[in-house]
Amino acid sequence: MSDPQNKPDEGSEETFISHLVELRDRIIRAGIAVIVVFVGLVYWAPDIFHLLARPLMQNLPRDGKMIVTDVTGSFFVPMKVTMVVAFVIALPFVLYQIWAFIAPGLYQHEKKLVAPLVASSYTLFLCGMAFAYFVVFPTIFRVMAHYNAPLGAEMNTDIDNYLSFVLTMFIAFGVTFEVPIVVVLLVRMNLVTIKKLKEVRPYVIVGAFIVAAVVTPPDVFSQLILALPLIVLYEAGIIAARIFIGTGEKPAEESEAASN
Repeated sequence: MSDPQNKPDEGSEETFISHLVELRDRIIRAGIAVIVVFVGLVYWAPDIFHLLARPLMQNLPRDGKMIVTDVTGSFFVPMKVTMVVAFVIALPFVLYQIWAFIAPGLYQHEKKLVAPLVASSYTLFLCGMAFAYFVVFPTIFRVMAHYNAPLGAEMNTDIDNYLSFVLTMFIAFGVTFEVPIVVVLLVRMNLVTIKKLKEVRPYVIVGAFIVAAVVTPPDVFSQLILALPLIVLYEAGIIAARIFIGTGEKPAEESEAASN
């Protein structure tokens, strides 16, 4: 005779397994979407890499060039670049799969917040990548070429090292441009007030320059290019929080006390 006390445990186990199966299916769908976009772009992989390398090539000295130090680098590096581009293009579908997985566990007001949050996050990340490509890369490469000239050193960059550098910059500036979203979320969740955000502004400024010093090349111009947008975006987040949420939000403790 079966023990009734085991039934809740069996039901919980079945629910957990069903969640794992659904998570697996959605990961597979997201992966297939990236692969489909990659297959559609793979023919133009060399052109995509040339487009990525344009900021460097336009600022190299006359005798500067890109080199390949790995036997398979000339094939795999363009493939890696194309895969990254495919992931960025397919990212809305990937985010949708994540959203579809977690949506059943959210309240209705949380569901209404997720859609604009995801759309704005994706847009700001693309803006960060565009800022890095059109503003940061030309500036950094111009400065680096200027440093090499007095040394009499030829500026020959390995394509694999170049890819690692630009991906790091893309991620750094993409995440940096998410700062307004983070600020708005912190205020929306009553974790911090706008007044407190203004009070910690000096620490944010110092932190921005520390982050810039770690991420960017060791020159003042490169650090300013990351630190200044980070500070401006922090201020933009405060303004956005004031517009969309208002200044009347109370910390979580005060809100709970008022409800009681």
